[in-house]
Amino acid sequence: MYHVPILAQSIIDALNVKKDGLYLDCTLGGGGHSRAILEAGGKVVAIDRDDDAIEYCRATVSGDITYIKGQYENAASLLSERGITEVDGAVMDLGVSSHQLDEASRGFSYMHDGALDMRMDRSQTLTAYDVVNGYSLEELTDIIRRFGEESFAHRIASAIVKRREVKPIERTVELAELIRSSVPYRKSGHPAKKTFQAIRIEVNGELKGLFDAIKSIFSLIKSGGRLCILSFHSLEDRIVKAAFSDFATDCICPKRLPVCVCNHRAIGKTVLKLKPSQQEQQQNPRSTSATLRVSEKL
Repeated sequence: MYHVPILAQSIIDALNVKKDGLYLDCTLGGGGHSRAILEAGGKVVAIDRDDDAIEYCRATVSGDITYIKGQYENAASLLSERGITEVDGAVMDLGVSSHQLDEASRGFSYMHDGALDMRMDRSQTLTAYDVVNGYSLEELTDIIRRFGEESFAHRIASAIVKRREVKPIERTVELAELIRSSVPYRKSGHPAKKTFQAIRIEVNGELKGLFDAIKSIFSLIKSGGRLCILSFHSLEDRIVKAAFSDFATDCICPKRLPVCVCNHRAIGKTVLKLKPSQQEQQQNPRSTSATLRVSEKL
């Protein structure tokens, strides 16, 4: 299967899909969430930056669905170009798809040998090869520490710089083995997991503008509609939580001010936070780190 949708039924239940209602799938992937919305009677406008995802779904998904090649950061303008100014609900499935991980040629996985690529949109120029072989020691250390939350960031970055002085690092397995040999033994998880995550986030700018993108997408949702977001690591989830908190907060003035001068008013309320069940985690191990948060438009 191209991609196994996580918490699909919970998301459909949270969206309260209306017959002929229009729903935005900000991250099409394998079309699992779009397909579930269509089966529940809704219509879908779906965005993805990956041509493979759109091509796959055109061939396998049936129903009233419109495909848009682009990034969810630009959802408002992409929809406006098609005469769409509001939707009944939206879903964002952040991170990387199963297909991208499992397809060795995409270069996302430390488990499959492939060229260092990691681009979700293969029309962009920056690749994992460029990051690994072109970033300075300081830059590599910074992104591995910030985006991978890796305690051995400097040690890993130093090993990369030392190796590439001999010859460029070109393959995923080559990088994974270099990382494995440069850090202490770990009982759980592959030692390259956090570094690969960090490089992928850097290549695709996954956290850049995420907060503003969530706010922009929420602005498209009708009153009573809901935004469902799946995040897969703490960096994403913190941003989602902060955005939802902003939606649910009235005054955001500094506490030292005696009266409100910001005129900020709550526009949403958080209605659900959910983790996959033990059964789903066993059936789909990649769901283990997922967190679903849902906010309803006031």
